[in-house]
Amino acid sequence: RFIVPTATGGGSDLIARALGQKYFQAWGQQVVVDNRPGAGMTIGIDLTAKAPPDGHTLIIVNPSHAINATLMSKLPYDPVRDFDAITVIATQAYAVVVPQSFPVKNIKELIALAKAKPLSYASSGPGSASHLATEMFTGMAGIQMTHVPYKGTGAVIPDLISGRVQLMINPLLAVIGAVETGRLRVIAVTSAKRVSSLPEVPTVAESGVPGYEATSWYMLLVPGRTPAAIVAKLNAETVKSLKANDMVGMLARAGTDPLGNTPHEAMEFLKVEIARWGKVIKQAGIKIE
Repeated sequence: RFIVPTATGGGSDLIARALGQKYFQAWGQQVVVDNRPGAGMTIGIDLTAKAPPDGHTLIIVNPSHAINATLMSKLPYDPVRDFDAITVIATQAYAVVVPQSFPVKNIKELIALAKAKPLSYASSGPGSASHLATEMFTGMAGIQMTHVPYKGTGAVIPDLISGRVQLMINPLLAVIGAVETGRLRVIAVTSAKRVSSLPEVPTVAESGVPGYEATSWYMLLVPGRTPAAIVAKLNAETVKSLKANDMVGMLARAGTDPLGNTPHEAMEFLKVEIARWGKVIKQAGIKIE
């Protein structure tokens, strides 16, 4: 069972389904993708923490897992101790996306419009990485926008396309389909450098908000105390899958860089991310019960 703690259609969901196919091809065992969105991903994560540590339950998490360690005072699990890391699947830039009908072509125009009239932005949930990345942007840009939280990126896209909300800062992988079909438009990326798959799209920093940078990641976890041999087997097959041409193509198309590190490196990466986001949250004084 592949638990995805967000709604269908998001980046985690796409990666889980692609990896599930690779596992099926390798082991002949059907993989069920189980979407459990809500409560800032904690519903699906808690379900994983309490699952048998036998290698049959996996979960893909993103920066929200690291953010929740500080943001939420009463988590029903320990974000490090109750899990074993398999690998960091990939890292990627966020995209600043707007409806195709929205009268804004770049960051400077967005800032000017936000200062002139009320605008709203969507996130994949309160305290999510997309929420904090947008709050960091509005703070550095000196603007205010109304936050409209959803239960995942898949739920946002129809409202964003229709113009019900005007903006989202989200991993590119989750919105690339709507971008390629012309229903959404990317006006900037959040990485320090431009994304190779969208070389004409500038960074937020070069578009008038110097110093702004935010990146996302996808990590594969299993319940804590999973036998080391199973962790090693899952790591080897996942790293192998990430090198397959179709996986490389799917990720590159969305400006996502496959990583595939060791379980130890992945867990150390998670600890660093918890500390990094914890500092941001404490400085901003944000708290969710």
